Amino acid sequence: MSARRRGLRGKLRAGGVARGARTNLRSFRQATILAVAVTALFLLLIGLDAAVQEDVALAQPALPGLMAQTPPAETVPVTDPGEVLGEALGEARQTAADLRDAFFANLPQYLVALAVLLMAWILSLILRRSLGRVLRGWERANAIAALSGVVIWLLALGIAISVLVGDIRALVGSLGLIGLALSWALQNPIESFTGWLMNGMRGYYRVGDRIGVGDVLGDVFRIDFFTTTVWEIGGPERPGVSVTAEQPTGRLITFPNNEVLTGSIVNFTRDFPYVWDELAVPVANESDLPYAVRLLKETAGELLGDTMAGPAETYERILRERRLETSVPRDPQVFVSLEDSWTSITVRYLVNARKRRIWKSRISSAAMEAFNAEEHRERILPVYPRRQIMFVDGRGRPTEPVGR
Repeated sequence: MSARRRGLRGKLRAGGVARGARTNLRSFRQATILAVAVTALFLLLIGLDAAVQEDVALAQPALPGLMAQTPPAETVPVTDPGEVLGEALGEARQTAADLRDAFFANLPQYLVALAVLLMAWILSLILRRSLGRVLRGWERANAIAALSGVVIWLLALGIAISVLVGDIRALVGSLGLIGLALSWALQNPIESFTGWLMNGMRGYYRVGDRIGVGDVLGDVFRIDFFTTTVWEIGGPERPGVSVTAEQPTGRLITFPNNEVLTGSIVNFTRDFPYVWDELAVPVANESDLPYAVRLLKETAGELLGDTMAGPAETYERILRERRLETSVPRDPQVFVSLEDSWTSITVRYLVNARKRRIWKSRISSAAMEAFNAEEHRERILPVYPRRQIMFVDGRGRPTEPVGR
């Protein structure tokens, strides 16, 4: 057993190392692409092409004379290392001076590009506030304002790069490199932002809704550009959660908005804040089942009163508009199902999604009180371990039972 455990631990450790290596390789690849893109953009901005062309033009007139004056290979004198170092330093100084001159020569373009970006920031801010006032109360106003800001910034970046580069081909190349780098390095944030836009346009959930996304179940507390935060609620089948009913646990859970694109979303309160709930009451198989069904239905009906009538009518109207089921009961329904050694009587009712535990507790108490009443004990038998003793005659036929 210990050898098997050591082997299992070794496999798990090897799998963790392999996953870590893949993650590091992916990060290195993304960083490399981003570095290449930034370097290419920097070279475009400082006007390296112009500096190279100028050096080539200056060198071409002197090239024939230089070739004519070059002595044969066998007569080339030995060069002093100090002279070579001095020439290298002189070339480095000349290159730095050329870069400095190119920077100051392109300084007006830099200022114009900076002014364009500043105007884009001011315009996007004004547009966001204006849309917020005009579209006040509309749940998709934030998404429209954010999308408008993105369009303005994209246009401003295109204009700014065009001013800096001065060539549409260089602009297209730089945008392609930047887009490639961003698509690799910022894949998850881009997906999360897209999920936020989709949620803003389609309205999958909003602040205050009770939702279930993957393993997360709770009430939406905050929706940001990249993440959503919910107040967690418990459940009977949720590991690691101390609360076993659908009530708040007091913890905040944040998940990325790309879950909107990749997972399923359950909204308990978006269009209709009521859900069907059920309570199963076990009784012995020897009980008077029709009597128990009638008693449970009367008990639940008296407790719920008219609370189901309004929600049931609204639910029926929603279903009729979608051409689905149109018959929704206005009072609790009771169903019978057979179990291994008892019978379950299940009552089905419509309650608010945030009050399921409250109503289930009330109906459970009322049902137990009614079933244990003195006048019902002979007709509704509880599910307890029971033993029946019978006598048989010599032929193996059962006789009168002695007791239970």
